[in-house]
Amino acid sequence: MAAVDRLGAWRRGPRLGTAYYNEYLPGGAHSGRGRLETDLQLMTDAGITCIRVGESVWSTWEPRDGEFDLDWLTPVLDGAHAHGIDVILGTPTYAVPPWLARKHPELAVVRKDGSSVPWGGRQEADFTSETFRGYAERVIRAVLGRHGRHPAVIGVQLDNEAGLHLIHNDDVVARFRQWVADRYGDVETLNREWGLTYWSHRISEWDELWPPAGNTTPAYDLAWRRFQAEQTAEFIGWQAAIARELVADDTFLTTCIAYQRPAMDDVAVGAHLDVASGNAYYLAQDALDLDREGAGGQWYADDVPQLILMADRMRATREGPFLVTETGAASIGPAWLTRPPYDGQLAQAAWLLVARGARLVSYWHWHTLHSGAEVHWGGILGHDLQPGRVHGEIARIGREFAAAAEWLTDAEPDADVGLVYAHDSEWMMQFEPPLASAGAPDRAAHARIVGAFGRAAVDAGLQVGYVNERQLPEAAELVRRHPVLVVAGLVAASDPTLDTLAEYARLGGRLVVGPRTGHGDDEGRVRATTAPAVIGPAAGVASREYAALAAPVAVVAPDGPLVGAAGQANGWADALEAGDAEVLLRYDHPLFGRWAAATRSLVGDGTITFVGTLLDRSLLRAVVTDAAGPAATQSPIAERQLQVTAHSLAGPHGRAWVVHNWSPEGRAVTLAKAVASVVDDTTHGAGTVVELAPWDVRIWREA
Repeated sequence: MAAVDRLGAWRRGPRLGTAYYNEYLPGGAHSGRGRLETDLQLMTDAGITCIRVGESVWSTWEPRDGEFDLDWLTPVLDGAHAHGIDVILGTPTYAVPPWLARKHPELAVVRKDGSSVPWGGRQEADFTSETFRGYAERVIRAVLGRHGRHPAVIGVQLDNEAGLHLIHNDDVVARFRQWVADRYGDVETLNREWGLTYWSHRISEWDELWPPAGNTTPAYDLAWRRFQAEQTAEFIGWQAAIARELVADDTFLTTCIAYQRPAMDDVAVGAHLDVASGNAYYLAQDALDLDREGAGGQWYADDVPQLILMADRMRATREGPFLVTETGAASIGPAWLTRPPYDGQLAQAAWLLVARGARLVSYWHWHTLHSGAEVHWGGILGHDLQPGRVHGEIARIGREFAAAAEWLTDAEPDADVGLVYAHDSEWMMQFEPPLASAGAPDRAAHARIVGAFGRAAVDAGLQVGYVNERQLPEAAELVRRHPVLVVAGLVAASDPTLDTLAEYARLGGRLVVGPRTGHGDDEGRVRATTAPAVIGPAAGVASREYAALAAPVAVVAPDGPLVGAAGQANGWADALEAGDAEVLLRYDHPLFGRWAAATRSLVGDGTITFVGTLLDRSLLRAVVTDAAGPAATQSPIAERQLQVTAHSLAGPHGRAWVVHNWSPEGRAVTLAKAVASVVDDTTHGAGTVVELAPWDVRIWREA
């Protein structure tokens, strides 16, 4: 039997969408109907061809226990279908109704400190509970049973932004003990593997395994985080099995992933989906100046490289096209974060998402809410519900998407550099951060380290593609996909993973290794060998000391390819003993000066560049530029200008380029090859100087 293609409609190129909550309009779910036709026509005018509905209103679907009101959505679905607008219908299980919270207070999530999450926000219930799942299945079956096969519904979103809490309820902790017992078999094995002799933590019976609230053992914490992420993935898989019974065979299943959630492993969740989707929020205005270096590690991107990496992490979830189910329209977040985009920036962000593989760019949300916690989260329409500047800019994007659809059909993003991201290392660094911020442990250290190297690649004019550590292919395939690979902050890694990375270099890959990589194993233990394990011996490099840097340390290039370069080391220093490796950079410091800050080694047919610290932006760019060599995909721009990026997608019709000017000032670029616009009739010959306006974006095909 042939496999069902659930994503056929999404291969034709990018589409625009929005979250539409007719039920949130003043007056409620039923009185908003008079506005429906106006809204749908305004969406059509803007080129919006998909809406997302229903995921946040369990108490509207089921106002009282067992009493359902399902028909209020029918006019929305019928109206959307009449306008040619597709619908993604959400299951409402993340927003628990008050009657359920009152009836079953024991469902409240218990935090690490023993307190319960009070009802009044969202995601307050223990979704692993069989009691909760009984109610959740009932509402899922009611909603999808009534609307799941409506002709407008092409996809179902399962829950929303799952994984908000690490759940410490007694039943969950008991399941964790069993989960540990199943994996280690006997307590003596656990005692040995986790090093529980320390501080009298050895256990004699499984019921002596203490609750996670009091834990201080890194290996325990890594197991706890893996277990919690498995609970989230299992919950989404459980919903998927129910939903599949209730929808057409060609209806796709997805969920909106918030990638910073503490109990989220996006690859594990993605395995239960037909297509990955999630949030791509960013600060606008001056945060989109490529000169800016943001803080990083937050639920939103606060500089351009972070937005690029955020988009590509969504692609990496299932290593393919993805949907952006939420991105900002007028503004994001609370009142103090209100920064409506400058003219042109909405198009910049939309096209950047498409350049990294997005098939849908959907705005949260259609109209700015009049009540609730998110009244400053600006929609496409403001509080007056009238089309204005934002609606007009999105309509422009809609026209461009439609014009470019043919050229972008089945197009996949290129990547010059692979950037490895690892959940286990992220969790390890949250438990024991190597970096500090404002004098406190920086729980976002892994994101900051990986992000710094990603920013350096972007600054070098290279296209960056995420590779999740769980999805590393064999070394030969890795070389084929990514001639350059960056592995930074990989503090929790198995021997096979490190062997793959070393073999990648031997087979001709250019490997860039960042701080803390190879210092720990996949059990969360510090290795009992000279660091960095496996990769270090392959490259003739060792690190027997390290330091958290209280202040920046000067770094210089004594000779070699970077001779004359100078800058600063920040945050952390792995003290590299160069051995047979060439020293690229050395600390200029009375103690650290004996060690290298960066080295280069020839390894087989490739190279390994070690960077033992977080270099300043300019110096790290120079190191990555030198290590990577020329880009694998030749840009149409002869000489790249500062603040200009070029991203490409290759498809059946050839290669298309998305060129951005991330600057409040105009930029002139000289073309190395002839190009033609895919959104209008403009053409430019090789050697032409093209003026890019402030916050400009162009979409060209190679002529």
